[in-house]
Amino acid sequence: MKKTFTINISGTVFHIEEDAYEVLQKYLVNLKNHFGSSEEGKEILADIEARIAEIFIEKSDSVHKVVSIDMVNSAIEIMGTPEDFAEEESEQEYEPTVESKRKRRLYRDPDHRVLGGVCGGLGAFFNMDPVILRIIFVALFFITAGVAIPAYIILWIAVPKAKNTAQRLEMRGQEATVKNIEKSIKEEISEVKESYRKFKESDTYAKGKKGVATAGDVTYNVFKVILRILVIVIGVVLIISGFLGLLGFISSMVIGHSFVSDWPMIWSPEFQVPGFLDHFVSPGTVTFGMIAAGLLVGIPLLAMLFIGTKLVFRYKTNNTAIGLSAVAVWFIALFALITVGFGQLGNYKNRATFTETKTISCDSCQTLTLNLGEDLYEDYAKLDFEIEDIKVAVVDGEEVMLGEVRLDVEKSGSDEFVVTVKKASRGKTREDARDTAEDIIYRFDLKDSTVVFDPYFILEKDDKYRAQEVNITVKVPEGKSIYLGENMVSIIHDIENVSNTWDGDMVGKTWIMKPEGLTLVEEK
Repeated sequence: MKKTFTINISGTVFHIEEDAYEVLQKYLVNLKNHFGSSEEGKEILADIEARIAEIFIEKSDSVHKVVSIDMVNSAIEIMGTPEDFAEEESEQEYEPTVESKRKRRLYRDPDHRVLGGVCGGLGAFFNMDPVILRIIFVALFFITAGVAIPAYIILWIAVPKAKNTAQRLEMRGQEATVKNIEKSIKEEISEVKESYRKFKESDTYAKGKKGVATAGDVTYNVFKVILRILVIVIGVVLIISGFLGLLGFISSMVIGHSFVSDWPMIWSPEFQVPGFLDHFVSPGTVTFGMIAAGLLVGIPLLAMLFIGTKLVFRYKTNNTAIGLSAVAVWFIALFALITVGFGQLGNYKNRATFTETKTISCDSCQTLTLNLGEDLYEDYAKLDFEIEDIKVAVVDGEEVMLGEVRLDVEKSGSDEFVVTVKKASRGKTREDARDTAEDIIYRFDLKDSTVVFDPYFILEKDDKYRAQEVNITVKVPEGKSIYLGENMVSIIHDIENVSNTWDGDMVGKTWIMKPEGLTLVEEK
């Protein structure tokens, strides 16, 4: 019993005896050392392995294809060794030997094909010029009224294609030995090189090369013109945008209104910088902040103008020092603005409240009517910005900050109606926040059994925005009722009731305070 190995030769799996494996491996290593690792050498080795696999298949009579030492020696004897043909190549003059012949086999020749290589294969099989066979097929097409076409197609399908060098040699009746395989591949490579050399030296190649060069020059010039036009368009856009942006910014910063307000995407017509900042920033820092903001926005706009004119007019300038200085100034302005901004954020650090309570003295009042007063600022112009329900109205040329109020209803702890007004604000310290909250102006009036609430609270003239709020709470004694007027819908906020009725559906109705909570009085 001999030890066997499983090997793969040219895509075919064989079982080979140990001694046969050693001889075959040594033979293949010698071939690899002889032909080297070039692409040409790899192709020769691949074809040699394919031929060896064919020999093993021919000589194997076993289903498992067990390769013995005799089969390996026989394959080496057929193929030849590098030493055999190396000695022949070393002789300067020698008598030509008769090449060993083998039985021809019909293949389709892929190297000399027009359609499927059938005529090329037949020419190699019969040792004829393929052109003659093609002429015969054309003649048969007319003589047999087209019968030659199906015959050609049948041959195309039935005859295999010569895929490797061994099959090409077999197609010509030559033995697929190492020497013949090497010779065939070298001849193919030589033919390819010669064809390429002739093509390179031909007039067609020269004309084609010149045409490609001309096309390349034309394409380059066209792209160059397109790029130049694109650069000019970009430059014009930068000039227009920079100029209009700079004009709008300067006019907004200086007079509080943009000259280019009707042009979209330039500057908001209602963005009045000085007036806007006055409502948020502490006195004395507006001017400093505007200068920093002017540099922060103006320098990029000036850079847009400069780059645009340079792209359009293509002038050269030594502007390194100016550019670096502008960048340095921009970063200084950014740092200054951030510093001022963080300093102003300190004005919102603490929060405080101030509460005013008023008891409604009306012993005979079983139902208190709640209404919303007239909007005295409805006909006045309002600036186009609003922050957390704070808006600015312009009254007789002066800006007045108005804030929306919120009203809730709760159960009273006494037998009387009570109205509580809770004012809240932020400030740098709790004392500042409380003083600001106390300065909030809010009024409501009592007329008989009706309370009329102002729709807005007002900030004092010199007070800044500090997230001010006004929350009103109407406390209703148990057993007494309130009537919510239709116009109260704009200020009531999430009033809890037994039926979970939405605020918008509570107006225009009477609600009584019961032990379980505010309950709707059904109309009779």
